[in-house]
Amino acid sequence: MVITECVRRQVGALTLFAFSSENWGRPRDEVLSIMSLFVESLEAEIAELHRNAVRVRFIGDRSQLDARMLASMAFSERTTAQNDKLRLQIAVSYGGRADIVGAARELVAQSELGTLKSGEVDEERFAAKLALAGVPDPDLFIRTGGERRISNFLLWNLAYTELYFTDKLWPEFDVPDFEAALQFYAARERRFGLTAEQLPAENGS
Repeated sequence: MVITECVRRQVGALTLFAFSSENWGRPRDEVLSIMSLFVESLEAEIAELHRNAVRVRFIGDRSQLDARMLASMAFSERTTAQNDKLRLQIAVSYGGRADIVGAARELVAQSELGTLKSGEVDEERFAAKLALAGVPDPDLFIRTGGERRISNFLLWNLAYTELYFTDKLWPEFDVPDFEAALQFYAARERRFGLTAEQLPAENGS
């Protein structure tokens, strides 16, 4: 539903948190059930996503995923690679801290090879090594299920994101709930560190 609404409303990018790196610590039977359901849902929905011109990409550590899941993910990415209506990122075995550490390791490796100087490391170069590289930082974060935390999700990218929390569980989150989240976002004044008085001058420049 949310994906369809994002396409209808011409939202450029959507990132869904399907399975966190910490979720591997859950009981084995539960993890296997989640993974099986994920693959079945992906295989059932990829054709419709492709028809709606959704480009699917997965972020996260794939090293612990089984062969069937890896194959389904690869097929989905390959099938939708040229689509351009909505960029859909699905976070699987993803953790925000691991994402940041991975980016730091890549930059250190470049430095050790002599292809990067420490003074050349800035926010733009660092962000380019993160899982969400090439996708704008989220404007709105929606957390369902009554929790009031971001749970290690996109820690770098959420720096100036508006946070919206709802008690609705994800399977029950419908169009009116999505509309409520968008209305919340529309009412926010996004200053990015500036004062309210500066905003008109910045917008008019």
